[in-house]
Amino acid sequence: MKRILLMTALFSAFTFVSCKEKASSKIKTENVAVAAERDEASKALPIMSFNKSEHDFGTITQGTPQETVFTFTNTGTGPLILTDAKSSCGCTIPEYPKNTPIAPGESGEMLVKFNGSGQNQITKTITVTANTAKKSETLRIKAFVNPKGATPVGPTAN
Repeated sequence: MKRILLMTALFSAFTFVSCKEKASSKIKTENVAVAAERDEASKALPIMSFNKSEHDFGTITQGTPQETVFTFTNTGTGPLILTDAKSSCGCTIPEYPKNTPIAPGESGEMLVKFNGSGQNQITKTITVTANTAKKSETLRIKAFVNPKGATPVGPTAN
């Protein structure tokens, strides 16, 4: 046991003594300037602000296609880039300016198409991925879908 402890102490001492160079002598001033610029640029983040986060189509007949537009504005200080938009099912398709930089203060549109499938109350989500601090935003569409040929549910006029 003493032998192992002695070997460990000698190895540690050798490692400590062999690191004679000062770390500060290895720093290059041009790398410091590049890092400072990169750090400053990383502070310029875009912020994606939507005019609405949810749209209600109301009561629709099954199979009737619906569309809505979500308008967004870059309220941040850096260029906004939408990298992806996925819906919770194949019945909802988002169309958006993929990988197109949107300058601070500029706006864009996301067209969301819903094919009218399903029955009763439906809610679908669209997850928008972008280069913002939050990384993603969630939008919702909803509708009450009546089957084709069904009579509306509710009170009737006499």
